Amino acid sequence: MVCQLFELSNWKSLNFMPVKTFRPLTPSLRYVTFADFSDITKSKPEKSLVEIRKKTGGRNMYGRATARGIGGGHKQKIRLVDFKRNKHGVEATVAAIEYDPMRSARLALLQYKDGEKRYIIAPVGIQVGGKILSGPTAPPDIGNALPLKAIPLASAIHNIELTPGRGGRRGWRRAPLAAPGLHGVSGTVLKGARA
Repeated sequence: MVCQLFELSNWKSLNFMPVKTFRPLTPSLRYVTFADFSDITKSKPEKSLVEIRKKTGGRNMYGRATARGIGGGHKQKIRLVDFKRNKHGVEATVAAIEYDPMRSARLALLQYKDGEKRYIIAPVGIQVGGKILSGPTAPPDIGNALPLKAIPLASAIHNIELTPGRGGRRGWRRAPLAAPGLHGVSGTVLKGARA
């Protein structure tokens, strides 16, 4: 039951994930771009919210190579992201914006008032120290999680929960266009995340 909002009229002025570009000193540098990590505020993940990603190296249960070209790479840890946002009525503070090796979006580390910590997909425009709520009584602000009937029309949304209770499954880039059409669908719930 979540929705992330920002005004459609000024979405171009929002700072999306920074991208680093290079001067074309060589022909191959002309089109090189990659993510700038200036928006990340914490380098080490929260230990209680990560799991080791087990790699197979392309081997099956007998140790035989069954897929070629798989192996090596940097060791990665899976961040446990809260897609359900089911902690209703408890205010959370954004403690940090972190990098996730499994996705191109950033993660926001939330610190709830009762002491629990959770990761969510960081919405565009969220800042460290910002307050986030979830539930039907939450105001329609950036990062808040709302049921579909509580979301104002023409609001930019992301991470739509199509089956109630299953968690956000769709992260459409055209969610602002989809939101007015979804208002007639019963049982559809919206989740908030980075655009």
